[in-house]
Amino acid sequence: MQGQPEKRDSAPAKSGNWKDLRARVLSAAVLVPLAGVCVWAGGLVYGALIVLVMAGMASEWARMFGFGLRVRRGQLCMAWAACMGITAVAGHWGGALLLMVAAGVLGPALWAGQVAIGCAGLSLLWLRYMTDPGSGVVLFLVACVAMSDTGAYMAGRIFGGPKLAPRISPAKTWSGSIGGLLSAVVMGMVIAHFLPGAMPGALWRGAVFGGLVAIAAQIGDLAESALKRARGVKDSGTILPGHGGLLDRFDGLLVAAPMAALLSLWAVGRAAFWYVGLH
Repeated sequence: MQGQPEKRDSAPAKSGNWKDLRARVLSAAVLVPLAGVCVWAGGLVYGALIVLVMAGMASEWARMFGFGLRVRRGQLCMAWAACMGITAVAGHWGGALLLMVAAGVLGPALWAGQVAIGCAGLSLLWLRYMTDPGSGVVLFLVACVAMSDTGAYMAGRIFGGPKLAPRISPAKTWSGSIGGLLSAVVMGMVIAHFLPGAMPGALWRGAVFGGLVAIAAQIGDLAESALKRARGVKDSGTILPGHGGLLDRFDGLLVAAPMAALLSLWAVGRAAFWYVGLH
């Protein structure tokens, strides 16, 4: 079928394999400044980035189910996710949620993708636009997710050891999971320490919430790995050297971003829960 992604290799990657490190570093050298500028700028600049990523992730999801961009349903999935994001950027949050529900017409498998990607994208938009200060909130979230990924990658390849979930992702180890968790905790503490006028207790708050973000991110990572294994593919795409596709790179945010937005609403309204007491 058209648009079928790359098939999974028969042998899992060894934990000591560093051959993709250079590509990962080069990709990060482009992604980190770009994301930083967009988060800082906010407004339509940030909105455009999120909409593009949502559309790209939806396209990759559809492609894993055999609907590439040459297939009408694949094109529709990409456009549908973009419309959800654009509607939210315009301030019509209810309309964006209605589009998410209405995506059920695409079928159960593609609807699941629209819901997962829509929840993450709308959460990232809400956190930037509706919390105070939005840039600091998104920075905390993205930095902790990124450090969780980086720490897991480094620790897993340095220490190896028992597999975390061999039936889902043979390359992931317990040492990598713990390394990712500790890295996010440290990142949370660093951000808490350097925020102007940090209040007493800022460090432990940064540690706790950094750890929560890491746990959510690792759940998202495992969920995407399970999906890829079920579909028999190695990567969701090839757009990011060293990482694979957009889903491969941002899978942690599929769970971490909605968790952050929901807890922000539940805890303190429009001030993100992990930011309380950090300034």
